[in-house]
Amino acid sequence: MSDALRATIKVACSNCNLRELCMPMGLLPQELERLDNLVATRRKIKRGATLFRTGEAFGSLFAVRTGFFKTCVTSEDGRDQVTGFQMAGEIIGLDGIVNDRHTCDAVALEDAEVCVMPFERLGELSREVGALQHHLHRVMSREIVREHGVMLLLGTMHAEERLAAFLLNLVQRLHARGFSGSELVLRMTRQEIGSYLGLKLETVSRTFSRFADQGLIDVRHRHVRILDVDALKALLPQPGVA
Repeated sequence: MSDALRATIKVACSNCNLRELCMPMGLLPQELERLDNLVATRRKIKRGATLFRTGEAFGSLFAVRTGFFKTCVTSEDGRDQVTGFQMAGEIIGLDGIVNDRHTCDAVALEDAEVCVMPFERLGELSREVGALQHHLHRVMSREIVREHGVMLLLGTMHAEERLAAFLLNLVQRLHARGFSGSELVLRMTRQEIGSYLGLKLETVSRTFSRFADQGLIDVRHRHVRILDVDALKALLPQPGVA
């Protein structure tokens, strides 16, 4: 990555409005100060640039401060398979912990900024600050749950169920960050959504159109407004129903 894509700026978690999303709550002032010293830099990533690549040495976790990312892997036939989308307040880079190498590419879908957290120092601090260790465990657990959810999407759900689940999850995550609970701007393309959901581009486009015709959503290019949340939820498989 060129120097033009990097910016080293002193940051302070204590002053960040995303702290409650990506860092533990209830830290004592001295613990928060130590965390401020840990998260010492931000990095700017231009749209289309990579934060890290498959096979790259792992050294840090990254808290997304602004912007959107996608993570993807290259399949045997050379195609990119999208494995997830990450937004402000979420942590990426966990894939590198197990083998000290990243197992996917992280690509910015728009101009973005991340806080860099050196993993070795993070581990040392988490052993001394119980709340931080517990939070890291929660983040890792959430990733496991997310992967299980993706397997459920790809293994058992039809196209309408997959897209409904995707839209509901995305708007819920955005709402937790102070955005509208019914409107969103898709930072990813229809093709990227299809890659993530295991659907062809044509199927994604047809399903968006079907939802619009049924009055479930209103679509203006990448702007999506959910008109009937309950109807979208009703499309999802109900617990205990085969």
